[in-house]
Amino acid sequence: MTISTRGAAKAPAVLVLEDGRTFRGRAYGAVGETFGEAVFSTGMTGYQETLTDPSYHRQVVVMTAPHVGNTGVNDEDPESGRIWVSGYVVRDPARVPSNWRSRRSLDEELERQGVVGISGIDTRALTRHLRERGAMRVGIFSGDTIADEAALLARVEEAPEMVGADLSAEVATKETYVVPAIGTKKFTVAAIDLGIKGMTPHRMAERGIEVHVLPATATLEEVYAVEPDGVFFSNGPGDPATADHPVSVMQGVLERKTPLFGICFGNQILGRALGFGTYKLKYGHRGINQPVQDRTTGKVEVTAHNHGFAVDAPLDKVSDTKFGRAEVSHVCLNDQVVEGLQLLDQPAFSVQYHPEAAAGPHDAAYLFDRFVTLMEGQRA
Repeated sequence: MTISTRGAAKAPAVLVLEDGRTFRGRAYGAVGETFGEAVFSTGMTGYQETLTDPSYHRQVVVMTAPHVGNTGVNDEDPESGRIWVSGYVVRDPARVPSNWRSRRSLDEELERQGVVGISGIDTRALTRHLRERGAMRVGIFSGDTIADEAALLARVEEAPEMVGADLSAEVATKETYVVPAIGTKKFTVAAIDLGIKGMTPHRMAERGIEVHVLPATATLEEVYAVEPDGVFFSNGPGDPATADHPVSVMQGVLERKTPLFGICFGNQILGRALGFGTYKLKYGHRGINQPVQDRTTGKVEVTAHNHGFAVDAPLDKVSDTKFGRAEVSHVCLNDQVVEGLQLLDQPAFSVQYHPEAAAGPHDAAYLFDRFVTLMEGQRA
């Protein structure tokens, strides 16, 4: 990525997809160039959480909502210490942010962190194109060198694909840190950081859990060195087919029958640990309005998603695995994609979506209580 100091509001910009389709607009945020996987998010709010979610590493996010930036940027809502998206695409950015917590505008924050974006394009047409053709590589270019679209396309085609990308170690913490329990400490959890969001250990801390956040490279011995009552595997970016080390660690946890909970990437890790495959979705699930059914209760939840891969597990039968019987516990009602797994013979479960979603919806917050219940049962 290269960045210029030229004023972004005056610079022309072009978005080039790997299949050759282009969209011309104006620079938004930093001026320069960037590459990634083009994906779209259906959320109308919570853009600050999206931008700072490490799961979006190496992705260029297209906002389907036409008007973005109304609430500006504050210092309380980031999910990590930086913006992780590779690029940002909006149709009609807010001219002036309006929120009592706002400290600066969205485009100022993007420019400050060197994130190249584009505005003023037909995001509806772009979203429809991605739905029909699938998520694909993309480049955003702004400034004085955007005339030769053939040359820009060639550079997009040189960018790495998301399939086969091993990214979790790039976004995870390098050193273990502890998030203390709020109030009385009831449990200790070892959380494997594969791209964890800040709200996740906070949701556990609210329930009296002291969370030890470990690097993605943590060994099984390092996990059990904290004497955990439960083990958690976080969300994160990349292709789960590359995550051999986390899969191996999770299998060790399952062998010890320690209560286990996984979110998003953690769900895919559990799927692999149980012997299921994973595959890439055509255009993925991203946004805060995805309907999911909890098959254990029959309840339908409106949930927040960000995943381009899914677990290939049978929906309508219990599977025998080396760790006991397993079944699909949650399913997306839009397309029947697996959204959760659970073991029937030991305390382990996972979901593909985000029960910790800070901007909401909060329908799935009960899953943290379910994790607590598993640890209580194990202790008893």
